[in-house]
Amino acid sequence: MTTFLSASETTFDAALDELLARRAGEGTSVGETVGAILSEVRRRGDAALIDYTAQFDKLSLTAQTLRFSEQERVAIEAECPADVREALSLAAARIRAFHARQKPQDIDYVDDIGVRLGMRWSAVDAVGMYVPGGRAAYPSSVLMNAIPAQVAGVRRLVMVVPTPGGEVNPAILVAARLAGVHEIYRIGGAQAVAALAYGTETIAPVQLIVGPGNAYVAEAKRRVFGKVGIDMIAGPSEILVVADRETPAAWVAADLLSQAEHDPDAQSILITDDHAHAEAVMDAVAKALETLPKRQIAEASWRDYGGVIVVQEMYSERTAAIINRIAPEHLELAVADPQRLLPMIRHAGAIFLGRHTPEAIGDYIAGPSHVLPTMQTAAFSSGLSVYSFMKKSSLIGCSPEAFTALAAPTALLADTEGLGAHALSVRVRSSL
Repeated sequence: MTTFLSASETTFDAALDELLARRAGEGTSVGETVGAILSEVRRRGDAALIDYTAQFDKLSLTAQTLRFSEQERVAIEAECPADVREALSLAAARIRAFHARQKPQDIDYVDDIGVRLGMRWSAVDAVGMYVPGGRAAYPSSVLMNAIPAQVAGVRRLVMVVPTPGGEVNPAILVAARLAGVHEIYRIGGAQAVAALAYGTETIAPVQLIVGPGNAYVAEAKRRVFGKVGIDMIAGPSEILVVADRETPAAWVAADLLSQAEHDPDAQSILITDDHAHAEAVMDAVAKALETLPKRQIAEASWRDYGGVIVVQEMYSERTAAIINRIAPEHLELAVADPQRLLPMIRHAGAIFLGRHTPEAIGDYIAGPSHVLPTMQTAAFSSGLSVYSFMKKSSLIGCSPEAFTALAAPTALLADTEGLGAHALSVRVRSSL
């Protein structure tokens, strides 16, 4: 049953902890299976990919058909309805425009003793992107993962997408074209992650793997981290809606269900300062569920992990503290004056300001990437951005005069740490 909490109760903190921890169980371990798949792909390359694709996706491939050809891409893209193509083009343009503003600036200056110091940004060379497949795949995720990489300057973008029974959503390939994806392979699961990390005869390895997937994909990403970089280990989706009594209950209910319909393990929580409004929202959720296409999924999520919290004062440090403690993936401030709360909020993946900004706007078309931290990790991490695909190098350059000014203290610190060669590398250049 959906959890109903009052922030004024003495048991509130413990009850909130229990609500947030409810999804944190380990569940069935997939580690042994994933480990075996990674080893097989690393050992057998293309042959292992072909075998696993036949086993899991019921699709017979050869080394030559692992990759979508340009002719196949064009033919499949032509099946995408014109209005969908137009919407994807608009979304791509907005996502690209937002991320273009994130491009970091290099630093390069000479300090007061003549040492040149700086920091230079450069992009990762090759990025692999995992996209869940089949007809129910999400083209928006292609745009949200690939466009920030393209803006960052990544030279090679590779996409893996399972095509069970040969099924592929044409919009996926249209989105890939808009996002500048260079290679697309019809493989999925832990085996696709292995191919991206280790490479095979056909697929060259990448340096960074991004994109969502099931428990096997997540475990595979966890295991190859270190060999390659990864974006994050994302859990089921979540939303926290903060709404006052003036926000229509039907609006709030729809926003709560917008994440509940993703996964039975998704979590939707409401904070309101009015008990009657909380009851109205719960009634509206029940009504909306009656006609929701993914009712079974959303109903299970709302029943098992949903929560309603009533606070005494909306614009208060107490309310902000609860928000920061939850550290939600998506935070909607569906209140009269979201700006009053905003300065007090430190932890949230994405913040949606005002009653007319449902989370769905951010999922598809606003501009910022919808790839966000979950399971309270917004307390210490950020969503996907241009920075996710870039790294920085320090620049240090001494003139002879600057070196002389720094030589003695450098040698002294090296001696203090017992590193004689460090000290020697300074002394051989000086009269010390």
